[in-house]
Amino acid sequence: MLSEPRSGRLAAWGNALLAGLVSPDDAVLAVVGEDAVHRVEGLPGEPAPVGLTLALGRLRALGVTGLRVALPVPGHPLGLSGPPEFNARALEVEEAVVCEGAALGLVPEVREAGPEGDVHVEVVWHCLPVREAPPADVPSLGEAEREMAEALREATEVLTRLDVAGSGPVAEAAIDAYRARAAASRGLEVLAPGYPPRAVRVLELAQRVGALVALAGGGGHGGAVSASEMAARAVALRPVERTARRAQVAAYNSVVEARGV
Repeated sequence: MLSEPRSGRLAAWGNALLAGLVSPDDAVLAVVGEDAVHRVEGLPGEPAPVGLTLALGRLRALGVTGLRVALPVPGHPLGLSGPPEFNARALEVEEAVVCEGAALGLVPEVREAGPEGDVHVEVVWHCLPVREAPPADVPSLGEAEREMAEALREATEVLTRLDVAGSGPVAEAAIDAYRARAAASRGLEVLAPGYPPRAVRVLELAQRVGALVALAGGGGHGGAVSASEMAARAVALRPVERTARRAQVAAYNSVVEARGV
């Protein structure tokens, strides 16, 4: 949760491109970010991996009208609709993009290359068939916003009860630093053009809650450092983390929902 999922960037900027709000070059630049290169493998009609610009154009030609995000974890197939092969691959990396208008999905594989000290990241998106069915457990944007407000209160209460120092100024400073880095790396764009302000609010709140959960999961914060107390943190915060992931998916998928595609 402390970093924006690559699937989120691809869906957000891909949706902006499909809506004609950004150029292909701008969309690809935003999706790639600090990575060296992104390629798509297994795209129908393409016998070899292709660049992201060509892939997005090919997806449009194949009838894709929108891109949705899935952020599944074991026991919670958030945003997935099958088949099992696609779900298993998405669960392995805990993210995926599902196309609307064509029964296709994209799962990222991150590879590091280069000598020590000069390592660069390459991403291969594996294009696979998906089942055309409603995605699992994705709330509306309004539902997600209400859930996140409650989740933030719960997270603060849980961290305070468990005597986690990260629930105070230390956590606030860490979260502020994270948000500053994230904003800078995205060129101050929280979401791509075309997303409503409400989606931006929900995503920012989800990332904030995710940051709190991640800080609580680390060792050395406050008095709760024994194995049993660490387990208690995890159990107490699991529903909060689940809510934050649901909200992220709702934010990224909001423009697709609004268009009713």
